Amino acid sequence: MTQADDERWMRRAIELARTNVGRTADNPSVGCVIVRGDAVLGEAVTAPGGRPHAEEQALHLAGSAARGATAYVTLEPCGERSSGAASCSELLAAAGVARVVVAAADSSPLASGRGVLRLRDAGVATDLGLLSDEAAGLYAAYRA
Repeated sequence: MTQADDERWMRRAIELARTNVGRTADNPSVGCVIVRGDAVLGEAVTAPGGRPHAEEQALHLAGSAARGATAYVTLEPCGERSSGAASCSELLAAAGVARVVVAAADSSPLASGRGVLRLRDAGVATDLGLLSDEAAGLYAAYRA
């Protein structure tokens, strides 16, 4: 993927996240796009009420095609879930996603570097900060 490709797909994820800002209860609205080449394998936004998370919905849509793909996520995937369910970082790694590109770090105690660390420990290439300025507005109220 080129820088232009990465920015294109992250902008799509940001566009998705914008659709549910203010509708996801205590959770942030996150956009996730799973891509291989020019093909979108799955894309989603955090559901109203905060669950399911964007990553788990996009992975469900992508199915086994997610193996070896790239996921573009507007906010760091969770490293732990308050419900005890598998975290988004665990789900991405288990699906065999090869690379995760993240716009914004998550200061939540359930993420705060833990999601990225879990991905890296699983051998998933991660890039943090792509279009972070464009994504920042999505999380102003979440971080307040």
